Amino acid sequence: MKRVAIRQIMLGLAVTTMVAGGIPLAAAQTASDTAAQTTQPTASSSAKPTKAERKAARKQARAKKNAELKKLEDAGYQPTQNDPNYPNNLQKAQKKAGMGTGASQ
Repeated sequence: MKRVAIRQIMLGLAVTTMVAGGIPLAAAQTASDTAAQTTQPTASSSAKPTKAERKAARKQARAKKNAELKKLEDAGYQPTQNDPNYPNNLQKAQKKAGMGTGASQ
């Protein structure tokens, strides 16, 4: 009888600990946080983009990337070439194409 009671108590403590550990602690809000929340509508900020919107965004990003690569290739950059002067050749092509240095700096 004592073993059953001890097991039930231990199980209750374990469950209580697990539940209490999963609950996030409340964080204090500053005045600027509450002001920012009231100025933004909550419906649009919590809405996830649909699958079609994500697909369209990926397609647009891919088209932009391919256009930039085509512009660099037209300026003389060869991405498939195994070149020890890689950064310099890319920067020269970017300068020639008028694209700036981008993320290389």
